[in-house]
Amino acid sequence: MKIRYYIDPETGLPHIYKHNVFEHEVEDVLLKPGEDRLGREGSRIALGQTNEGRYLRVVYVPDPEPKSAFVITAFEMSGKPLIAYKRRRRKKK
Repeated sequence: MKIRYYIDPETGLPHIYKHNVFEHEVEDVLLKPGEDRLGREGSRIALGQTNEGRYLRVVYVPDPEPKSAFVITAFEMSGKPLIAYKRRRRKKK
């Protein structure tokens, strides 16, 4: 999968770094999302677990090119959103 990242103008680095998320973790979630739902203004939100066990929410826009995405941001899920996600996953199994 080809993935591009939003670059933070202040740092010149991918915006995901502000949330202590790395590219390989985003790839884990995008390649095997637990959920993938519609976001705002054409974006999508992928929820899932990384190979290391972290639960992430990844906000991205599908690129016109197949198997390609532009990642806007990603951050670790915690609290009530994480509990709700795990509950939905249990119900599916």
